[in-house]
Amino acid sequence: MATTSVMPLSLTQLAAGTPWWIYALVIAGLALHIGGGSIAILSGYGAVSVRKGSPLHMRLGKAFAIAMLFMAVMGTVLSIPIHQRGNIGGGVLAGYLVITGWMTVKREAGTIGTFEKFAALVPVGVSALFLLWGIQATMNGGKLDGYRSPLYYTFAFAAAIFALLDLRTILRGGISGVQRIARHLWRMCFALFFAAASFFLGQQKVMPKFLHGSPILVGLALAPLAIMIFWLARVRHPNWFRLSRRVQSQTAGRGIIADKVAGA
Repeated sequence: MATTSVMPLSLTQLAAGTPWWIYALVIAGLALHIGGGSIAILSGYGAVSVRKGSPLHMRLGKAFAIAMLFMAVMGTVLSIPIHQRGNIGGGVLAGYLVITGWMTVKREAGTIGTFEKFAALVPVGVSALFLLWGIQATMNGGKLDGYRSPLYYTFAFAAAIFALLDLRTILRGGISGVQRIARHLWRMCFALFFAAASFFLGQQKVMPKFLHGSPILVGLALAPLAIMIFWLARVRHPNWFRLSRRVQSQTAGRGIIADKVAGA
């Protein structure tokens, strides 16, 4: 997914004399893409901010998943006619992350199905495509479609990691408990990162000039990754946080006793 444009296609890219219904389809596609991305960012940040497993978390999670799918599908479809390779591969990868993340909690714990086996082929194909595009960029002076080769190699590597994790889950016959929650968590957070980076870093031209290149936008774009690391640590090592709360409670208790002694 290229992070330089949140709109894969604009009306200015349509040739003169294009039928009106093509314009209508493009406008509808852009509306679904932009609207889906906006809702996904808002609902995604909301979902990671509320108590996990609560009714509000589930409602926000559903809104995020549906909105992300609209954004990913429309972004991919609109990118195909103008050959924006990064957005095509990124759109497919974002949709894959959302669907597999959703299915992780819908599938019965400790089981695996046909869906997961076929879904694992998606990151394999995306990784191969990004690797191919990276090689083409390298052989073309270091750029392809305006993007440098490291971008393609980075996404090829990330997709390959996703595929390997899928393979491990399939070979184990499914996952349960903490691992199941963690798989759902990191996939949804990565998908949110795709949406946030595309908007806050890739669409700065629609924002006030004083925000262009601002650390604020970088922080908002990278926040999903920081949130992901926090929650993964909390899910996998809950004792750390219990110990931290216990220490804080004991410290506060000693402080109260010290104040009473000093007052006496």
